[in-house]
Amino acid sequence: MFILGPCVMESESLVLNTAEHLANLRDTYKLQIVFKSSFDKANRTSVESPRGPGLDEGLKLLQKVREQTGLPTTTDIHEADQAEPAASVCSILQIPAFLARQTDLLVAAADAAVKHGATVNIKKPQFVAPEDTRHAVSKCESRGLQRILLCERGTTFGYGRLVNDFRSIPIMQSFGVPVVYDATHSVQLPGGATTGGQRDMVPCLSRAAVAAGCDAVFMETHPNPDDALSDGPNMVPLDQLTKLLLQLTKLRESILEFES
Repeated sequence: MFILGPCVMESESLVLNTAEHLANLRDTYKLQIVFKSSFDKANRTSVESPRGPGLDEGLKLLQKVREQTGLPTTTDIHEADQAEPAASVCSILQIPAFLARQTDLLVAAADAAVKHGATVNIKKPQFVAPEDTRHAVSKCESRGLQRILLCERGTTFGYGRLVNDFRSIPIMQSFGVPVVYDATHSVQLPGGATTGGQRDMVPCLSRAAVAAGCDAVFMETHPNPDDALSDGPNMVPLDQLTKLLLQLTKLRESILEFES
């Protein structure tokens, strides 16, 4: 499975055009794709940074994506009262890494997911060891939720760098949940006036994650990343996505073949 889309909902045309492109990839290459974009980027370096259209308009856009393309959708939620409306539209509720220890948010997401048949994807915080993500899983399971994902997105080992320890994947899988690898946030370079990134490292790290056995890959993508309003330096250009997705799919198939 691939979770793909622009970081933030910059405009209706960006969202729908990107979703149509991804739906064509799904149909042409028989890929399992979930469309992702954020209605609010609450975690921005600067108070002046663009954040998105907000909950109501954002969910209307995601509903259009689902109706026009058939793609399942996912988005971040930041507050407990966003869980219910988001789960009524999205197949997956994403818990941002910085918020994955917030009990009220996890419980609200789990309750909404149980009610609407959705999934909760919990991003491993940059400051938390993989074995400690079991507590976030337990909080969701305590509400009766079985559809849970964990997401590896790098760990802070010093200033301005994230490092992937690929042991995180089997460690988190040992809790009985599938593990997603976030290939684009893992190449962020935090710090400074805006967060930087090394998108040229996305193919290398995503191949390593698939080789390590991840169950899905998350990548943000944009037609013109250098002009994007959020996370441009680490997003994959939309016209370069196909080759990488096919390469990762082939690698995954080869690994499964040798394991069978």
